[in-house]
Amino acid sequence: MNSITIESPSKVPAEAQRSPGYWANVLSRLRADKVAVGAGIVVLLLLGLALFGPWIAPADPYQSSMLSRLKPIGTDGYPLGTDELGRDMLSRLIVGARLSLFMGLTPVLCAFVIGSAIGILAGYAGGWVNTAIMRTIDVFYAFPSVLLAIALSGALGAGIFNSLLSLTIVFVPQIARVAEAVTAQAKGRDYVEAARASGANAFTIVRVHVLGNVLGPIFVYATSLIAVSLILASGLSFLGLGVKPPEPEWGLMLNTLRTAIYVQPWVAALPGAMIFITSIAFNLLSDGLRSAMDNKA
Repeated sequence: MNSITIESPSKVPAEAQRSPGYWANVLSRLRADKVAVGAGIVVLLLLGLALFGPWIAPADPYQSSMLSRLKPIGTDGYPLGTDELGRDMLSRLIVGARLSLFMGLTPVLCAFVIGSAIGILAGYAGGWVNTAIMRTIDVFYAFPSVLLAIALSGALGAGIFNSLLSLTIVFVPQIARVAEAVTAQAKGRDYVEAARASGANAFTIVRVHVLGNVLGPIFVYATSLIAVSLILASGLSFLGLGVKPPEPEWGLMLNTLRTAIYVQPWVAALPGAMIFITSIAFNLLSDGLRSAMDNKA
């Protein structure tokens, strides 16, 4: 007589664990999206500037010369002109990519870790734990992100660390709400019920069966906040609440060049163009990643 083997619920493959075929399909769909590929190339180039900027910059971004101030684009020795203190704009834009991207990526990364932990806890625990956490988070939604970031930075004081802390506080509630929603949805799936019936504890269920299903949507949403973080960080520096002179940072460069807009408008617009290109590239890459990870695609 043939024996029949019955697998215990704990050994049944979880739907939340993405198979290699799933990720292969994601990469295939992402490669087929020419807009996302182009945006990814731009992002990689910007990350390359951030990593190797000090070595590839043609001049010292801190060296000033009052005799060479506000040179137009195309000047010999200054391909993108000079700023109000005679510093090479090309070098400052290249070196400024490091600090600008650091200010845009770090708050989102920190908020992703903190917000995901808070949201997953609230979504899986439910009950009064969920109510207490989510009602506290709702308080932050009473203020627009821009005003909240300015208020927090103004209260904490100017500086890189305080700006990063302010932006992290702004993004944590947004990521936590998404994490709570997807966790509450995954909590009711059959594989979670099967794991719970097999006697697995809550930590094991979350680690093995829930995280694999919820981190993807949370990560995709977090990538869409990078452009917002970059713009907010640049805005804080523009208002004097972020990076301090003479550090090259795109928002701060916009602030220092605002008085030269009637003399050299194209030179003054260069930092804003870098912020625009970077934010658009991250937005398009995030949209492509979201479409590639959509199971209905």
